[in-house]
Amino acid sequence: MLGKLKFWKDKDISTLSAEKVKKGDIPNHIAIIMDGNGRWAKKRALPRSAGHHEGMKVVRKVTKLANNLGVKALTVYAFSTENWKRPKLEVDYLMKLPEEFLDTFLPELIKENVQVRIMGNKEALPQHTKKAIEKAVSETRDNNGMILNFALNYGSRAELIQAVNRLLHDVKNNSTSDEITEEQFESYLMSNELEDPDLLIRTSGEQRLSNFMLWQLAYTEFWFSDVLWPDFSDEHLLKAISEFQRRGRRYGGI
Repeated sequence: MLGKLKFWKDKDISTLSAEKVKKGDIPNHIAIIMDGNGRWAKKRALPRSAGHHEGMKVVRKVTKLANNLGVKALTVYAFSTENWKRPKLEVDYLMKLPEEFLDTFLPELIKENVQVRIMGNKEALPQHTKKAIEKAVSETRDNNGMILNFALNYGSRAELIQAVNRLLHDVKNNSTSDEITEEQFESYLMSNELEDPDLLIRTSGEQRLSNFMLWQLAYTEFWFSDVLWPDFSDEHLLKAISEFQRRGRRYGGI
């Protein structure tokens, strides 16, 4: 069964301290669908690129707080396989953002012992985007703190098809058993070195998964907010975790 659906209005946010939240169970892995950048910009009569730029500032802030709270992995949905359908100017800008973001944030990530990873089809990315990502991955490889995992040019259906094809290839070549288990299948996923997310956060009021980690989110707790991603604050993250701490996770049991 999927995690419980919960929708919070921005007015429901109360002031919570990181120290108070730390006293409860902290989700090991938080995944975020960062939605609402374009609408945030439109409300201010700004180009959509302004919303994306502001949204990357929030990624930096959320990364620092999650790391401080003791979260072990943070996966952010940065660019989906469907996002290529957007206007070329917007896509070109989105492809420049990782370079700009990591260039300024990388020294801080190294200092804070955060390890950068990426999941998605890197081969389809522009060379300058790949170069920026590969540099961040390489320079944080030896860090053993929180993992900051970018889902970039990622789509869960493509991930699952790729996993099945790789598995079939290995079965055909007798390099793996043809009696497939869940654990075996999971080893072929892009997120195979990470635990499944404990908590999924989606902003902007939308309540759908948008082709994001469909296998991995089977028992994840969902937290939806109507706040647009550029307005997502420390208090929103603390509220989401506080709500997570009040839920009973039975995984189909009693």
